[in-house]
Amino acid sequence: MPDIDAYVARLAARPRVRVIVLLAAGAIAALGQAPFLIWAATLAGLLVAFLFWRHSRSPRASALQGWLFGLGYFTVTMSWLVNPFFVEPERHGWMAPFALLGMAGGLALLWALGWGVARWLVGGGRLGWLIWPAGLAAAELLRGALFTGFPWGGPGLAWIDTSYAQMASLVGVVGLSWLTALLAAVVVTACVRRNWSSVLGAIGLVLLIAFASGLSIAVTPPKGDITLRLIQPNAPQHQKWDPDHAEGFVRRQLELTATPPEGALPNLIIWPETSVPYLMRHAQLLFPLIAEAADGPPVLMGIQRAEELRYFNSMVQVNADGIAQPVYDKHHLVPFGEYVPLGDAMARIGIRAFAAQYGQGYSAGPGPVVLDLGALGKVLPLICYEAVFPRDIRNAPERPDWILQITNDAWFGDFSGPQQHLIQARFRAIEFGLPVIRVANTGISAAIDAHGRVIKSLPLGQSGYLDVIRPDAGPVTPYARVGDWPLFLLLIGVAGWGAWTRRRF
Repeated sequence: MPDIDAYVARLAARPRVRVIVLLAAGAIAALGQAPFLIWAATLAGLLVAFLFWRHSRSPRASALQGWLFGLGYFTVTMSWLVNPFFVEPERHGWMAPFALLGMAGGLALLWALGWGVARWLVGGGRLGWLIWPAGLAAAELLRGALFTGFPWGGPGLAWIDTSYAQMASLVGVVGLSWLTALLAAVVVTACVRRNWSSVLGAIGLVLLIAFASGLSIAVTPPKGDITLRLIQPNAPQHQKWDPDHAEGFVRRQLELTATPPEGALPNLIIWPETSVPYLMRHAQLLFPLIAEAADGPPVLMGIQRAEELRYFNSMVQVNADGIAQPVYDKHHLVPFGEYVPLGDAMARIGIRAFAAQYGQGYSAGPGPVVLDLGALGKVLPLICYEAVFPRDIRNAPERPDWILQITNDAWFGDFSGPQQHLIQARFRAIEFGLPVIRVANTGISAAIDAHGRVIKSLPLGQSGYLDVIRPDAGPVTPYARVGDWPLFLLLIGVAGWGAWTRRRF
Protein backbone atom coordinates (compact mmCIF):
# COMPACT_ATOMS: atom_id res chain seq x y z
CA MET A 1 0.00 0.00 0.00
CA PRO A 2 2.81 2.56 0.61
CA ASP A 3 3.79 2.14 -3.06
CA ILE A 4 0.19 2.76 -4.10
CA ASP A 5 0.10 5.82 -1.86
CA ALA A 6 3.23 7.17 -3.56
CA TYR A 7 1.72 6.41 -6.95
CA VAL A 8 -1.43 8.34 -6.01
CA ALA A 9 0.75 11.23 -4.87
CA ARG A 10 2.33 11.38 -8.33
CA LEU A 11 -1.08 11.21 -10.02
CA ALA A 12 -2.46 13.91 -7.74
CA ALA A 13 0.37 16.19 -8.83
CA ARG A 14 -0.75 15.96 -12.48
CA PRO A 15 -3.77 18.25 -12.96
CA ARG A 16 -5.31 16.56 -16.00
CA VAL A 17 -4.99 13.09 -14.53
CA ARG A 18 -6.39 14.32 -11.23
CA VAL A 19 -9.46 15.74 -12.98
CA ILE A 20 -10.14 12.54 -14.93
CA VAL A 21 -9.62 10.21 -11.96
CA LEU A 22 -11.81 12.21 -9.58
CA LEU A 23 -14.63 12.60 -12.11
CA ALA A 24 -14.47 8.87 -12.81
CA ALA A 25 -14.34 7.99 -9.11
CA GLY A 26 -17.43 10.10 -8.50
CA ALA A 27 -19.26 8.45 -11.39
CA ILE A 28 -18.30 4.99 -10.07
CA ALA A 29 -19.46 5.90 -6.56
CA ALA A 30 -22.85 6.85 -8.04
CA LEU A 31 -23.37 3.23 -9.11
CA GLY A 32 -24.43 2.59 -5.53
CA GLN A 33 -27.67 4.42 -6.35
CA ALA A 34 -30.71 2.77 -7.92
CA PRO A 35 -31.11 1.06 -10.28
CA PHE A 36 -27.57 -0.33 -9.93
CA LEU A 37 -27.32 -0.52 -6.11
CA ILE A 38 -23.66 -1.61 -6.14
CA TRP A 39 -22.68 -0.54 -2.63
CA ALA A 40 -19.10 -1.71 -3.23
CA ALA A 41 -18.83 0.85 -6.06
CA THR A 42 -19.77 3.66 -3.67
CA LEU A 43 -17.19 2.46 -1.17
CA ALA A 44 -14.53 2.10 -3.89
CA GLY A 45 -15.20 5.61 -5.20
CA LEU A 46 -14.83 7.06 -1.70
CA LEU A 47 -11.59 5.11 -1.17
CA VAL A 48 -10.11 6.77 -4.27
CA ALA A 49 -11.47 10.16 -3.24
CA PHE A 50 -9.83 9.97 0.19
CA LEU A 51 -6.55 8.76 -1.28
CA PHE A 52 -6.43 11.88 -3.46
CA TRP A 53 -7.69 14.18 -0.71
CA ARG A 54 -4.78 13.11 1.52
CA HIS A 55 -2.40 14.54 -1.04
CA SER A 56 -4.12 17.89 -1.54
CA ARG A 57 -1.85 20.72 -0.47
CA SER A 58 -4.36 23.40 0.50
CA PRO A 59 -8.04 23.91 1.34
CA ARG A 60 -8.51 25.37 -2.14
CA ALA A 61 -7.06 22.26 -3.81
CA SER A 62 -9.17 20.04 -1.57
CA ALA A 63 -12.29 21.99 -2.45
CA LEU A 64 -11.57 21.56 -6.14
CA GLN A 65 -11.18 17.83 -5.62
CA GLY A 66 -14.47 17.67 -3.77
CA TRP A 67 -16.18 19.56 -6.58
CA LEU A 68 -14.78 17.27 -9.27
CA PHE A 69 -15.75 14.13 -7.38
CA GLY A 70 -19.19 15.56 -6.66
CA LEU A 71 -19.67 16.61 -10.29
CA GLY A 72 -19.04 13.05 -11.46
CA TYR A 73 -21.22 11.62 -8.69
CA PHE A 74 -24.24 13.88 -9.12
CA THR A 75 -24.15 13.88 -12.92
CA VAL A 76 -24.70 10.10 -12.89
CA THR A 77 -27.04 10.08 -9.90
CA MET A 78 -29.22 12.92 -11.21
CA SER A 79 -29.23 11.82 -14.86
CA TRP A 80 -33.01 11.37 -14.63
CA LEU A 81 -33.31 15.15 -14.34
CA VAL A 82 -33.26 15.51 -18.13
CA ASN A 83 -36.60 13.69 -18.47
CA PRO A 84 -38.94 16.59 -17.60
CA PHE A 85 -37.37 18.64 -20.40
CA PHE A 86 -38.32 15.99 -22.97
CA VAL A 87 -42.03 16.00 -22.12
CA GLU A 88 -42.15 18.84 -24.66
CA PRO A 89 -38.77 18.39 -26.37
CA GLU A 90 -39.42 20.93 -29.09
CA ARG A 91 -39.72 23.67 -26.44
CA HIS A 92 -37.51 22.56 -23.57
CA GLY A 93 -35.22 19.79 -24.82
CA TRP A 94 -32.29 22.15 -25.39
CA MET A 95 -32.26 22.99 -21.67
CA ALA A 96 -31.71 19.39 -20.50
CA PRO A 97 -27.87 19.20 -20.49
CA PHE A 98 -27.58 22.65 -18.91
CA ALA A 99 -30.07 21.71 -16.18
CA LEU A 100 -28.27 18.44 -15.38
CA LEU A 101 -24.78 19.92 -15.30
CA GLY A 102 -26.02 22.99 -13.44
CA MET A 103 -27.69 20.89 -10.77
CA ALA A 104 -24.75 18.48 -10.48
CA GLY A 105 -22.24 21.31 -10.32
CA GLY A 106 -24.32 23.21 -7.76
CA LEU A 107 -24.72 20.22 -5.45
CA ALA A 108 -21.02 19.45 -5.84
CA LEU A 109 -20.20 22.91 -4.47
CA LEU A 110 -21.39 21.76 -1.06
CA TRP A 111 -19.04 18.78 -1.15
CA ALA A 112 -16.28 21.16 -2.23
CA LEU A 113 -17.01 23.28 0.83
CA GLY A 114 -16.95 20.27 3.14
CA TRP A 115 -13.67 18.93 1.76
CA GLY A 116 -12.01 22.34 1.78
CA VAL A 117 -12.96 23.06 5.39
CA ALA A 118 -11.83 19.56 6.37
CA ARG A 119 -8.39 20.20 4.85
CA TRP A 120 -8.12 23.50 6.71
CA LEU A 121 -9.00 21.82 10.01
CA VAL A 122 -6.49 19.01 9.48
CA GLY A 123 -3.62 21.30 8.53
CA GLY A 124 -0.50 19.25 8.94
CA GLY A 125 -2.04 16.89 11.50
CA ARG A 126 -2.91 13.22 11.24
CA LEU A 127 -6.67 13.35 11.84
CA GLY A 128 -7.69 13.32 8.19
CA TRP A 129 -9.30 9.90 8.54
CA LEU A 130 -11.74 11.42 11.05
CA ILE A 131 -12.25 14.94 9.72
CA TRP A 132 -12.71 14.19 6.01
CA PRO A 133 -15.80 11.99 6.61
CA ALA A 134 -17.14 14.68 8.94
CA GLY A 135 -16.74 17.25 6.17
CA LEU A 136 -18.74 15.07 3.78
CA ALA A 137 -21.47 14.47 6.38
CA ALA A 138 -21.67 18.18 7.21
CA ALA A 139 -22.08 18.95 3.51
CA GLU A 140 -24.90 16.38 3.32
CA LEU A 141 -26.68 17.93 6.30
CA LEU A 142 -26.37 21.33 4.64
CA ARG A 143 -27.62 19.92 1.34
CA GLY A 144 -30.74 18.67 3.10
CA ALA A 145 -31.53 22.13 4.51
CA LEU A 146 -30.15 24.89 2.25
CA PHE A 147 -32.74 26.61 0.02
CA THR A 148 -35.46 24.26 1.41
CA GLY A 149 -33.11 21.31 0.88
CA PHE A 150 -32.51 18.59 -1.68
CA PRO A 151 -31.16 15.46 0.06
CA TRP A 152 -31.51 13.22 -2.99
CA GLY A 153 -28.96 10.51 -3.74
CA GLY A 154 -26.77 10.52 -0.63
CA PRO A 155 -24.03 7.84 -0.48
CA GLY A 156 -25.74 6.11 2.46
CA LEU A 157 -28.66 5.10 0.22
CA ALA A 158 -26.40 2.52 -1.43
CA TRP A 159 -26.89 0.16 1.56
CA ILE A 160 -30.66 -0.28 1.11
CA ASP A 161 -30.63 -3.98 0.24
CA THR A 162 -28.18 -4.91 2.99
CA SER A 163 -28.59 -5.43 6.72
CA TYR A 164 -26.46 -2.32 7.17
CA ALA A 165 -29.45 -0.22 6.04
CA GLN A 166 -31.15 -0.89 9.38
CA MET A 167 -28.57 1.41 10.99
CA ALA A 168 -30.66 4.25 9.56
CA SER A 169 -33.08 3.68 12.44
CA LEU A 170 -30.28 5.00 14.68
CA VAL A 171 -28.38 7.55 12.58
CA GLY A 172 -30.49 8.26 9.48
CA VAL A 173 -29.31 8.31 5.88
CA VAL A 174 -26.79 11.11 6.46
CA GLY A 175 -25.37 9.11 9.34
CA LEU A 176 -24.99 6.15 7.00
CA SER A 177 -23.19 8.38 4.51
CA TRP A 178 -20.83 9.48 7.28
CA LEU A 179 -20.17 5.89 8.37
CA THR A 180 -19.50 4.88 4.75
CA ALA A 181 -16.96 7.66 4.27
CA LEU A 182 -15.44 6.90 7.69
CA LEU A 183 -14.98 3.24 6.74
CA ALA A 184 -13.24 4.23 3.50
CA ALA A 185 -10.94 6.68 5.30
CA VAL A 186 -10.06 4.23 8.10
CA VAL A 187 -9.22 1.43 5.65
CA VAL A 188 -7.04 3.71 3.52
CA THR A 189 -5.24 5.19 6.55
CA ALA A 190 -4.64 1.80 8.14
CA CYS A 191 -3.31 0.35 4.90
CA VAL A 192 -1.01 3.31 4.29
CA ARG A 193 0.39 2.94 7.81
CA ARG A 194 0.56 -0.86 7.43
CA ASN A 195 -1.67 -1.26 10.45
CA TRP A 196 -3.30 -4.46 9.22
CA SER A 197 -5.00 -5.16 12.53
CA SER A 198 -6.89 -1.87 12.17
CA VAL A 199 -7.98 -2.82 8.66
CA LEU A 200 -9.29 -6.17 9.82
CA GLY A 201 -10.87 -4.54 12.86
CA ALA A 202 -12.71 -1.96 10.73
CA ILE A 203 -14.01 -4.60 8.35
CA GLY A 204 -14.96 -6.89 11.23
CA LEU A 205 -16.84 -4.07 12.98
CA VAL A 206 -18.84 -3.34 9.82
CA LEU A 207 -19.74 -7.02 9.47
CA LEU A 208 -20.73 -7.18 13.14
CA ILE A 209 -22.94 -4.11 12.82
CA ALA A 210 -24.55 -5.53 9.69
CA PHE A 211 -25.18 -8.85 11.45
CA ALA A 212 -26.62 -7.16 14.55
CA SER A 213 -28.80 -4.92 12.41
CA GLY A 214 -30.08 -7.91 10.48
CA LEU A 215 -31.20 -9.58 13.71
CA SER A 216 -33.76 -6.79 14.16
CA ILE A 217 -35.66 -7.85 11.04
CA ALA A 218 -38.46 -10.29 11.71
CA VAL A 219 -39.40 -12.20 8.59
CA THR A 220 -43.13 -12.21 9.20
CA PRO A 221 -46.04 -11.28 6.97
CA PRO A 222 -47.93 -8.09 7.77
CA LYS A 223 -50.66 -8.54 10.36
CA GLY A 224 -53.99 -6.79 10.65
CA ASP A 225 -57.15 -6.74 8.61
CA ILE A 226 -56.85 -3.38 6.84
CA THR A 227 -56.80 -3.85 3.07
CA LEU A 228 -55.76 -1.00 0.80
CA ARG A 229 -56.19 -0.82 -2.96
CA LEU A 230 -53.48 1.11 -4.79
CA ILE A 231 -54.42 2.40 -8.25
CA GLN A 232 -51.67 2.83 -10.86
CA PRO A 233 -53.09 4.22 -14.15
CA ASN A 234 -49.75 4.54 -15.99
CA ALA A 235 -50.46 7.88 -17.65
CA PRO A 236 -47.42 9.15 -19.58
CA GLN A 237 -46.63 12.75 -18.71
CA HIS A 238 -46.89 14.02 -22.29
CA GLN A 239 -50.44 12.61 -22.48
CA LYS A 240 -51.63 13.09 -18.91
CA TRP A 241 -53.04 16.59 -19.45
CA ASP A 242 -53.88 16.18 -23.14
CA PRO A 243 -57.69 16.53 -23.55
CA ASP A 244 -57.63 13.68 -26.10
CA HIS A 245 -56.22 11.27 -23.48
CA ALA A 246 -57.10 12.66 -20.04
CA GLU A 247 -60.63 11.28 -19.97
CA GLY A 248 -59.35 7.83 -20.91
CA PHE A 249 -56.95 7.78 -17.97
CA VAL A 250 -59.76 8.76 -15.60
CA ARG A 251 -61.90 5.95 -16.97
CA ARG A 252 -59.03 3.53 -16.50
CA GLN A 253 -58.80 4.48 -12.83
CA LEU A 254 -62.54 4.07 -12.39
CA GLU A 255 -62.36 0.60 -13.93
CA LEU A 256 -59.43 -0.40 -11.71
CA THR A 257 -61.31 0.93 -8.69
CA ALA A 258 -64.43 -1.09 -9.54
CA THR A 259 -62.62 -4.37 -10.27
CA PRO A 260 -63.86 -7.06 -7.82
CA PRO A 261 -61.13 -8.15 -5.40
CA GLU A 262 -59.76 -11.68 -5.26
CA GLY A 263 -59.59 -11.54 -1.48
CA ALA A 264 -60.92 -9.21 1.18
CA LEU A 265 -62.80 -6.10 0.16
CA PRO A 266 -60.57 -3.02 0.33
CA ASN A 267 -61.13 -0.66 3.25
CA LEU A 268 -59.57 2.29 1.43
CA ILE A 269 -58.77 3.03 -2.22
CA ILE A 270 -55.92 5.35 -3.15
CA TRP A 271 -55.27 7.14 -6.44
CA PRO A 272 -51.89 8.81 -7.20
CA GLU A 273 -50.85 12.48 -7.28
CA THR A 274 -52.90 14.70 -9.66
CA SER A 275 -54.76 11.57 -10.73
CA VAL A 276 -57.68 13.76 -11.82
CA PRO A 277 -56.41 16.15 -14.52
CA TYR A 278 -58.96 18.87 -13.72
CA LEU A 279 -59.27 21.49 -11.04
CA MET A 280 -61.31 20.28 -8.08
CA ARG A 281 -64.06 22.80 -8.73
CA HIS A 282 -64.41 21.49 -12.30
CA ALA A 283 -64.57 17.83 -11.22
CA GLN A 284 -67.76 17.91 -9.16
CA LEU A 285 -69.61 15.59 -11.56
CA LEU A 286 -66.77 13.06 -11.37
CA PHE A 287 -66.84 12.49 -7.60
CA PRO A 288 -70.16 10.56 -7.55
CA LEU A 289 -68.77 8.29 -10.29
CA ILE A 290 -65.68 7.63 -8.16
CA ALA A 291 -67.86 6.81 -5.15
CA GLU A 292 -69.98 4.49 -7.28
CA ALA A 293 -66.90 2.67 -8.59
CA ALA A 294 -65.52 2.30 -5.06
CA ASP A 295 -68.87 0.93 -3.85
CA GLY A 296 -68.43 1.75 -0.19
CA PRO A 297 -64.86 2.50 0.89
CA PRO A 298 -63.55 6.07 0.74
CA VAL A 299 -61.08 7.12 -1.93
CA LEU A 300 -58.01 9.27 -1.29
CA MET A 301 -56.76 10.94 -4.43
CA GLY A 302 -54.50 13.69 -5.74
CA ILE A 303 -55.98 16.70 -7.47
CA GLN A 304 -55.29 20.39 -8.03
CA ARG A 305 -57.54 22.87 -6.31
CA ALA A 306 -57.85 26.64 -6.32
CA GLU A 307 -58.73 29.34 -3.82
CA GLU A 308 -59.23 32.52 -5.82
CA LEU A 309 -55.91 32.91 -7.67
CA ARG A 310 -53.93 30.50 -5.52
CA TYR A 311 -53.46 26.87 -6.60
CA PHE A 312 -52.63 23.88 -4.42
CA ASN A 313 -51.31 20.40 -5.11
CA SER A 314 -53.76 18.57 -2.89
CA MET A 315 -55.09 15.29 -1.59
CA VAL A 316 -58.85 14.96 -1.22
CA GLN A 317 -61.10 12.29 0.23
CA VAL A 318 -64.15 11.14 -1.71
CA ASN A 319 -66.70 9.54 0.59
CA ALA A 320 -69.41 6.99 -0.22
CA ASP A 321 -71.92 9.80 -0.79
CA GLY A 322 -69.81 11.24 -3.61
CA ILE A 323 -68.79 14.35 -1.68
CA ALA A 324 -65.12 15.31 -1.82
CA GLN A 325 -63.29 17.34 0.79
CA PRO A 326 -59.65 18.49 0.83
CA VAL A 327 -57.61 16.79 3.53
CA TYR A 328 -54.04 17.91 2.73
CA ASP A 329 -52.19 20.52 0.67
CA LYS A 330 -48.59 19.84 -0.28
CA HIS A 331 -46.41 22.14 1.80
CA HIS A 332 -42.85 21.29 0.69
CA LEU A 333 -42.88 22.44 -2.91
CA VAL A 334 -40.23 21.93 -5.58
CA PRO A 335 -38.33 25.18 -6.21
CA PHE A 336 -38.63 26.31 -9.84
CA GLY A 337 -40.72 23.21 -10.57
CA GLU A 338 -43.83 24.11 -8.55
CA TYR A 339 -43.04 27.68 -7.55
CA VAL A 340 -40.43 30.38 -8.06
CA PRO A 341 -38.56 31.30 -4.86
CA LEU A 342 -39.28 34.86 -3.71
CA GLY A 343 -42.06 35.08 -6.32
CA ASP A 344 -44.59 36.48 -3.84
CA ALA A 345 -42.00 38.93 -2.52
CA MET A 346 -41.28 40.21 -6.03
CA ALA A 347 -45.00 40.83 -6.50
CA ARG A 348 -44.80 43.53 -3.82
CA ILE A 349 -42.57 45.59 -6.10
CA GLY A 350 -44.78 45.03 -9.14
CA ILE A 351 -43.18 41.89 -10.65
CA ARG A 352 -46.09 39.47 -10.70
CA ALA A 353 -44.97 36.97 -13.34
CA PHE A 354 -43.54 34.60 -10.72
CA ALA A 355 -45.99 35.11 -7.85
CA ALA A 356 -47.99 32.13 -6.61
CA GLN A 357 -50.56 34.54 -5.19
CA TYR A 358 -51.34 35.53 -8.78
CA GLY A 359 -51.66 31.98 -10.05
CA GLN A 360 -48.04 31.54 -11.14
CA GLY A 361 -47.27 28.13 -9.63
CA TYR A 362 -48.50 26.41 -6.51
CA SER A 363 -48.90 27.84 -3.04
CA ALA A 364 -47.67 25.82 -0.07
CA GLY A 365 -50.01 24.24 2.44
CA PRO A 366 -49.67 25.01 6.16
CA GLY A 367 -47.44 22.03 6.96
CA PRO A 368 -47.49 18.32 7.85
CA VAL A 369 -50.78 16.89 9.07
CA VAL A 370 -51.85 13.55 10.48
CA LEU A 371 -55.24 12.35 9.25
CA ASP A 372 -57.38 10.31 11.61
CA LEU A 373 -59.11 7.74 9.42
CA GLY A 374 -60.79 5.97 12.30
CA ALA A 375 -60.45 2.19 12.03
CA LEU A 376 -57.90 2.68 9.24
CA GLY A 377 -55.53 4.37 11.67
CA LYS A 378 -53.73 7.68 11.64
CA VAL A 379 -51.86 8.44 8.44
CA LEU A 380 -49.26 11.04 7.52
CA PRO A 381 -49.85 12.09 3.87
CA LEU A 382 -46.92 13.07 1.66
CA ILE A 383 -47.10 14.22 -1.94
CA CYS A 384 -44.27 13.35 -4.33
CA TYR A 385 -40.82 14.43 -3.24
CA GLU A 386 -41.89 15.33 0.29
CA ALA A 387 -40.89 11.74 1.05
CA VAL A 388 -37.19 12.57 0.67
CA PHE A 389 -37.25 14.86 3.74
CA PRO A 390 -37.01 13.08 7.12
CA ARG A 391 -37.52 16.39 8.92
CA ASP A 392 -41.01 16.76 7.44
CA ILE A 393 -41.98 13.48 9.09
CA ARG A 394 -40.39 14.48 12.39
CA ASN A 395 -42.31 17.77 12.24
CA ALA A 396 -45.66 15.98 12.11
CA PRO A 397 -47.94 16.93 15.03
CA GLU A 398 -48.01 13.32 16.27
CA ARG A 399 -46.71 9.88 15.35
CA PRO A 400 -48.94 8.26 12.73
CA ASP A 401 -49.69 4.57 12.30
CA TRP A 402 -48.50 4.68 8.68
CA ILE A 403 -47.22 6.98 5.97
CA LEU A 404 -48.95 7.50 2.61
CA GLN A 405 -47.02 8.87 -0.35
CA ILE A 406 -48.87 9.69 -3.56
CA THR A 407 -46.67 10.70 -6.46
CA ASN A 408 -46.43 11.21 -10.20
CA ASP A 409 -43.05 9.76 -11.11
CA ALA A 410 -43.80 10.08 -14.83
CA TRP A 411 -41.77 13.30 -14.58
CA PHE A 412 -38.71 11.22 -13.63
CA GLY A 413 -38.70 8.95 -16.70
CA ASP A 414 -38.70 5.17 -16.62
CA PHE A 415 -35.19 4.32 -15.47
CA SER A 416 -33.28 5.63 -12.47
CA GLY A 417 -35.51 8.44 -11.15
CA PRO A 418 -38.56 6.44 -10.01
CA GLN A 419 -36.36 3.70 -8.56
CA GLN A 420 -34.30 6.21 -6.57
CA HIS A 421 -37.52 7.79 -5.32
CA LEU A 422 -38.69 4.39 -4.08
CA ILE A 423 -35.40 3.83 -2.22
CA GLN A 424 -35.89 7.11 -0.38
CA ALA A 425 -39.37 6.03 0.72
CA ARG A 426 -37.96 2.72 1.96
CA PHE A 427 -35.42 4.58 4.10
CA ARG A 428 -38.16 6.74 5.63
CA ALA A 429 -39.78 3.49 6.75
CA ILE A 430 -36.53 2.32 8.37
CA GLU A 431 -35.75 5.67 9.99
CA PHE A 432 -39.16 5.98 11.63
CA GLY A 433 -40.22 2.36 12.06
CA LEU A 434 -43.39 3.03 10.08
CA PRO A 435 -44.93 1.29 7.07
CA VAL A 436 -45.07 3.35 3.90
CA ILE A 437 -47.75 2.94 1.27
CA ARG A 438 -46.65 4.39 -2.04
CA VAL A 439 -49.07 5.07 -4.90
CA ALA A 440 -47.44 6.25 -8.13
CA ASN A 441 -48.96 7.24 -11.46
CA THR A 442 -46.55 5.21 -13.63
CA GLY A 443 -44.94 3.20 -10.83
CA ILE A 444 -43.43 2.05 -8.64
CA SER A 445 -46.47 1.62 -6.37
CA ALA A 446 -45.61 -0.44 -3.31
CA ALA A 447 -46.38 -1.50 0.23
CA ILE A 448 -43.26 -1.11 2.40
CA ASP A 449 -42.99 -2.51 5.90
CA ALA A 450 -41.41 -0.81 8.92
CA HIS A 451 -38.00 -2.33 8.05
CA GLY A 452 -38.00 -0.87 4.55
CA ARG A 453 -38.80 -4.14 2.78
CA VAL A 454 -41.09 -4.05 -0.24
CA ILE A 455 -43.93 -6.43 0.59
CA LYS A 456 -45.75 -6.07 -2.71
CA SER A 457 -45.35 -3.76 -5.69
CA LEU A 458 -46.45 -2.85 -9.20
CA PRO A 459 -43.55 -2.33 -11.62
CA LEU A 460 -42.78 0.71 -13.72
CA GLY A 461 -44.85 1.36 -16.82
CA GLN A 462 -47.71 -0.96 -15.97
CA SER A 463 -51.32 -0.05 -15.28
CA GLY A 464 -53.18 -2.03 -12.65
CA TYR A 465 -54.19 -2.18 -9.03
CA LEU A 466 -52.63 -3.69 -5.96
CA ASP A 467 -54.63 -4.98 -2.99
CA VAL A 468 -52.34 -5.05 0.04
CA ILE A 469 -52.68 -5.60 3.75
CA ARG A 470 -51.30 -2.55 5.50
CA PRO A 471 -48.15 -3.55 7.45
CA ASP A 472 -47.98 -2.75 11.15
CA ALA A 473 -45.88 0.00 12.67
CA GLY A 474 -42.77 -0.89 14.63
CA PRO A 475 -41.55 0.70 17.85
CA VAL A 476 -40.43 4.32 17.86
CA THR A 477 -36.85 4.40 16.59
CA PRO A 478 -34.00 6.42 18.12
CA TYR A 479 -33.79 8.44 14.90
CA ALA A 480 -37.48 9.27 15.11
CA ARG A 481 -36.91 10.67 18.60
CA VAL A 482 -33.81 12.80 18.01
CA GLY A 483 -33.26 13.03 14.24
CA ASP A 484 -29.85 14.26 13.07
CA TRP A 485 -29.03 16.17 16.26
CA PRO A 486 -26.55 13.59 17.66
CA LEU A 487 -24.73 13.52 14.32
CA PHE A 488 -24.70 17.32 14.18
CA LEU A 489 -23.21 17.55 17.68
CA LEU A 490 -20.67 14.84 16.79
CA LEU A 491 -19.56 16.82 13.75
CA ILE A 492 -19.23 19.96 15.86
CA GLY A 493 -17.06 17.99 18.28
CA VAL A 494 -14.87 16.62 15.48
CA ALA A 495 -14.46 20.11 14.02
CA GLY A 496 -13.54 21.50 17.43
CA TRP A 497 -11.01 18.74 18.01
CA GLY A 498 -9.52 19.35 14.57
CA ALA A 499 -9.27 23.11 15.19
CA TRP A 500 -7.63 22.57 18.58
CA THR A 501 -5.17 20.06 17.16
CA ARG A 502 -4.36 22.37 14.24
CA ARG A 503 -3.61 25.25 16.59
CA ARG A 504 -1.52 23.06 18.84
CA PHE A 505 0.65 21.61 16.11
